[in-house]
Amino acid sequence: MDSFIQEIRDSLGDNDDFFFQQEKIGRASVILMGFISLIDLTRTKEALHANMDNWKPDRDDASSMMEAIGEVREMDLSEAITMFMDGKLIVFFESERILVLAEAYPSLLNRAVESPTNENVLQGAISSFIEDIDTNIGMVRKQIVSRHVKVRSFLAGSLCHKKLSLVYDESHADSKLVAKVIKQIESSSDKEINNLQNLTKALGLSAWSSVPKFNTTELPEEVAGALIKGRVILFIDRMPFGLILPNLIWDMFSLENDRNYPLPLMIVIRLLRVVGVLTTLIAPGLYVALVAVNPEVLRIELALTIAQSREGVPYPAIVEMIFMLIILELIIEASTRLPKSIGPTITMVGGIILGQAVVTAKLVSNLLIIILAATTISNSTVVGFQNSLAIRLFKYVIVIMSAMYGVLGLLAGLVLICAYLSSLSTFGISYLNISMNKGESGNG
Repeated sequence: MDSFIQEIRDSLGDNDDFFFQQEKIGRASVILMGFISLIDLTRTKEALHANMDNWKPDRDDASSMMEAIGEVREMDLSEAITMFMDGKLIVFFESERILVLAEAYPSLLNRAVESPTNENVLQGAISSFIEDIDTNIGMVRKQIVSRHVKVRSFLAGSLCHKKLSLVYDESHADSKLVAKVIKQIESSSDKEINNLQNLTKALGLSAWSSVPKFNTTELPEEVAGALIKGRVILFIDRMPFGLILPNLIWDMFSLENDRNYPLPLMIVIRLLRVVGVLTTLIAPGLYVALVAVNPEVLRIELALTIAQSREGVPYPAIVEMIFMLIILELIIEASTRLPKSIGPTITMVGGIILGQAVVTAKLVSNLLIIILAATTISNSTVVGFQNSLAIRLFKYVIVIMSAMYGVLGLLAGLVLICAYLSSLSTFGISYLNISMNKGESGNG
């Protein structure tokens, strides 16, 4: 056992935040070991001494005292290091040469539960997930109180250990889907998982898909609704959101929070989101098709108005469209990266000045500015930021097809996108699957 303690010293002793501390607990002389950055050592020692003061053994021996402190364990070096990294305290009894694994008071490294920052809630619970995985699972259990909700936890990574938890409702989830996910996680336990790209590869999914395989959410209410629909949820430690698996096309249009509105309003809201997606995809391509390739489709009055608005513009419609779309992408990206105190102001002023300047300089038409404004607003109606990114990418395909073949190219682009979406699947479940939404409570 002395050699084991020396191995721990050799492996972790060069860390300034790792402690070996002699202590007297009851009548026993012990060595406390752990990371001071993960453990509140003062409160932990007070708890150990208080535990010993209140200890009333049924037998007066050292083993009874050890059991009162924690779990007597025989562990190898790698297991001990894992315990240390997990914020555990190991107590070494010098006289008996025995290790005891004790629960320690953790350092306060997590923020409090707050309102969501990326998802707005108008009616409903406003608490959101935080970086601590156990807190997130507890919030889900508070949201959906059911004995059928099961949690399976895993440790991934060979160099940097990362805790993953799979949550599912065994009364609603497909057992084959759960088994496939568990099998894939266990077979990839040696892979490092530090971001969603790593997780996608670990689950054996394509990392090149422009449509996200996970529907991310900060809201326990959305996770609870997904569990009832038969989905499985993945939580990764230090990531403040839940990953709903699989992600389906209807997730772009529906929120569980919609059910807090009367049924007619819920239907109208979801229809508006569908209209928003169609506007984002079709409007830029339709402008290019009607201006550059098929102006004969328009009424003569409208065609003359559009021609007059483009008078003096030196570029073809496809060039001015791509140019302004890229400028808009830059503005959106800048609004995401700039500090919150100045970001909205700079991007709003920059967008207004830039739009006015390019129209005055006769670089683009007035109608194009209207089309782009409608497209940007419509794209924001999509549920989920990652889903909106995919829609923003798809509209370029339709714009290019429309520039080559006009209205026929626009239709061909829509067919191409539909064919691509229909080819997507996650663990054997098609992206266009709607049967997994039949578990929704209530109507609609």
